[in-house]
Amino acid sequence: MTDSHDFDFLHGAWRVRHRRLRERLVGCEEWEEFDGTSTCWPMLEGHGNVDDNRIDLPQGAYSALTMRSFDAADEVWSIWWLDARAPRHLDPPLVGSFVDGVGTFRCDDTWDGRPIVVRFLWSTGPEAPRWEQAFSADGGQSWETNWVMDFERVAG
Repeated sequence: MTDSHDFDFLHGAWRVRHRRLRERLVGCEEWEEFDGTSTCWPMLEGHGNVDDNRIDLPQGAYSALTMRSFDAADEVWSIWWLDARAPRHLDPPLVGSFVDGVGTFRCDDTWDGRPIVVRFLWSTGPEAPRWEQAFSADGGQSWETNWVMDFERVAG
């Protein structure tokens, strides 16, 4: 059962190892790897959280913010992404829940003018959580994983 403590594993400071496809939805198989950091803390009296991210892309670092809120009535989470490179644009929320330690979240969006479905998968773990992003250009029939983040807790 999903509840407001599903993302508690993410609270604290993390080193993040990113792995991202160079191009999306074009059959690219070339990945780039880079580092980053993330710090997450609870908000909304425990019914949400925020994390502040630094992403050290090879093309230049940037910062971004993730906001999550839990809807107890529907037992779902919503996740929003705000990128400092486009500070007036808030991505559409991905909505979903956790089952057996895996969170699945989806939303409709566009990529290069094409309608897509975006999926986040969160694999929980107190010391080594993982986040994966995938796009589907066929309504969710097939998925291309295009970004993976592995988290390592910062001591102290």
